[in-house]
Amino acid sequence: MKATAATPAKKATATKAAPKKATPAKATPKKATATTRKSAAAKKATSTKPPQKAPAPDTALVRRARRINRELAEVYPYAHPELDFENPFQLVVATVLSAQTTDLRVNQTTPALFAKYPTPEDLAAANPEEVEEILRPTGFFRAKTKSVIGLSKALRDDFGGEVPGRLEDLVKLPGVGRKTAFVVLGNAFGRPGITVDTHFQRLVRRWQWTAETEPDKIETAVGALFPKSDWTMLSHHVIFHGRRICHARKPACGACPIAPLCPAYGEGETDPEKAKKLLKYEKGGFPGQRLNPPQSYLDAGGIPAPPLGTPQGAG
Repeated sequence: MKATAATPAKKATATKAAPKKATPAKATPKKATATTRKSAAAKKATSTKPPQKAPAPDTALVRRARRINRELAEVYPYAHPELDFENPFQLVVATVLSAQTTDLRVNQTTPALFAKYPTPEDLAAANPEEVEEILRPTGFFRAKTKSVIGLSKALRDDFGGEVPGRLEDLVKLPGVGRKTAFVVLGNAFGRPGITVDTHFQRLVRRWQWTAETEPDKIETAVGALFPKSDWTMLSHHVIFHGRRICHARKPACGACPIAPLCPAYGEGETDPEKAKKLLKYEKGGFPGQRLNPPQSYLDAGGIPAPPLGTPQGAG
């Protein structure tokens, strides 16, 4: 009976032990999977490193882009920032105010603002309600009042009442982003920068200079096509063209001087006579955006903008 009872016990033990032998076999695939994953991750990490470095732009693209800029320079030799300003402080304030409105409207509004608050110290100590009333015509006047008073306080407290000439300092000011900073650097300090506004974004994609949609990526991609010394005037040429001829909804293709170079030719009106009727500002015989434009603009046939409270013409 003991032998008989022992036999099944041994069998049972053997039966229970069998899965234990199989355990290492099950663990092996797990180790292999972990190793495989680690290897795959390493390969993926390696494969994603090259795109982080922007590839050199295509030579044909560089040539076409630079030729377009040369053509635009001949069409708009008088291109300039279309905000009235006499010093860096006025320019940074005016540029902040230009958000979601026209430069024309800002130029019609800032004379009263700067007459009452000519320095950062003056604007920093201003009564917000009085500033709001002056800035009301520009839209979003409460937020803009907060920004210009805030940046004036920062200039007074952190920069001795002077507008800094470095990108990293400018972007710390309330309401000042990279676009505003490059406007100030390029036009008040003579330091090259690309101003990626809505016109610039639209045109460089139409011309297939880049497929990027984010301003900082557009800035990088387009900057790679031109020498740094060209960046500020390039911005003026492109923005001038976007405001006068290559409009968002109805580009005047039939009146465009760079039509032979444009991949998007035909998106707008191609009939020359009809296209001429779409031209704006001095190209259409209408007032420009500045009340006090550069003499070169006036010599080219440009008409100064009217003061606040008078008809805006083609603004």
